[in-house]
Amino acid sequence: MTPDVLADLVRVAALDVLADRGLDAAALPDDVGVERPRNPEHGDYATNVALRTAKKAGVNPRDLATWLAEALAARDGIASAEIAGPGFINLRLASDAQGAMVGQVLAAGAAYGTGDELAGRSVNLEFVSANPTGPLHLGGTRWAAVGDALGRILSARGAAVTREYYFNDAGGQIDRFVASLVAAAKGEPAPENGYGGAYIADIAARVVAAEPGALDSPERDEVFRRVGVGFMFDEIKSDLHDFGTDFDVWFHEDSLHKSGAVERSVQELKNSGALYEKDGAWWLRSTEHGDDKDRVVIKSDGRPAYIAGDIAYFRDKRARGFDLLIYMLGADHHGYIGRLKAAAAAFGDDPAVVEVLIGQMVNLVKDGTPVRMSKRAGTVVTMNDLVEAVGVDAARYSLIRSSVDSVLDVDLDLLVRRSNDNPVFYVQYAHARLASLARNAADVGLTPGVEFGLLEHPREGDLIRTIGEFPEVVRAAAELREPHRVARYLESLASAYHKFYDACRVLPLGDEEITELHRARLALCVAARQVLANGLELLGVSAPERM
Repeated sequence: MTPDVLADLVRVAALDVLADRGLDAAALPDDVGVERPRNPEHGDYATNVALRTAKKAGVNPRDLATWLAEALAARDGIASAEIAGPGFINLRLASDAQGAMVGQVLAAGAAYGTGDELAGRSVNLEFVSANPTGPLHLGGTRWAAVGDALGRILSARGAAVTREYYFNDAGGQIDRFVASLVAAAKGEPAPENGYGGAYIADIAARVVAAEPGALDSPERDEVFRRVGVGFMFDEIKSDLHDFGTDFDVWFHEDSLHKSGAVERSVQELKNSGALYEKDGAWWLRSTEHGDDKDRVVIKSDGRPAYIAGDIAYFRDKRARGFDLLIYMLGADHHGYIGRLKAAAAAFGDDPAVVEVLIGQMVNLVKDGTPVRMSKRAGTVVTMNDLVEAVGVDAARYSLIRSSVDSVLDVDLDLLVRRSNDNPVFYVQYAHARLASLARNAADVGLTPGVEFGLLEHPREGDLIRTIGEFPEVVRAAAELREPHRVARYLESLASAYHKFYDACRVLPLGDEEITELHRARLALCVAARQVLANGLELLGVSAPERM
């Protein structure tokens, strides 16, 4: 019996009790739930539904809890229901009902943890979107890991997700990038506010090799723009692919300007009155939609401000049929939340179609001290630096396992350590240990059984209940846009498995006869391995067979 099924059982029992006592069924909250007590001596699960319902129903909470506990104890699959405190109900499941979760996992396989509550939602998930003026830094790397994991999780719960990278290949930053390439090709220092680092010299040399007459061409800057930016694009795409992050759409900001999409979007807002003219510039009435100030869209010199491209980009996404637009932006982009929602409202959309996630900074730490490792990019720590130091799996996992709301310190010493205090090693080792167990079981002729009611040991129960939490963890991670919930869950699952393995022998000893308990425990191990693999897949982290 999964927590969701148990919650439904509690709800039905509560409705029956209310009806039998002549009480208003509307007093029952919509979100009847169960949770695992911190102290296992208090039961397998607990519910506070009596406390939440009693006041509206006009009865004493403990009286309602008493009636509900009696009703629940009589239900199939419930071994006991006991009242605690002012009206909590502690529940213990019958061993066969609890063990049935093992069979559910084995039947679902790779689909265990998936759901359909987001079916019909078309989601545009834009992340990384770093300027094509240098290698991906750690902030972009964090979004590459978290964004990819979020896309996997949303898809697992039924959404149709399009992963999109927005290349900012228009504007002043590209002009400075091109000027830096030209200077490097001529052997001159980078211009003021230009870009440094060995990668600039590398790309400049590649441009000259690809276009031998580029420096003397009357179209010099255009050649360096076209070829040099192209090389940078290719490098970013290659690095992301090697990191396990691929995109469905690579969208170029420059296309919005060349196609006239910016002009059309601005004109539409002018016609609707969403823009007004002041001091020779055109302003978006964004304060009317919750922004902290109105935003200049067309400058007084007639050139579009940066937000003009954002407005056209929003319009383009909606025209492609997306009903939810998730933007994953860096720590310095808080102001974008109001302006993007204001842009949606200006076009007559519900601002809720726009969600903006802000990711905080990432620091590398070695020997307790922040480090800067990149020789290639000068002062910036890049994606490749981190991957070279700890590998793709450890890099991805370490960047995903913490909430993006917090500044993250990545401990390089910890991530290369093959010990239980290294979270990614701890989780992957649990999977590898289970794979080894499966091979050893096959060697002695032990196959999974189906008599799950034999799984009565406290450690077996703890592992089963932990396995049962996985679908709800994935659902919550999707709803709250928090992939770190999956990583933290996997660590708790690995812990539950290691404790089970230390307390419950799975393989027969020596000439010991194979029993149904051996088979049931092996089935439990197969289920645990499946859930670990499913969770690691959602994070884009490998599930090794051997370590």
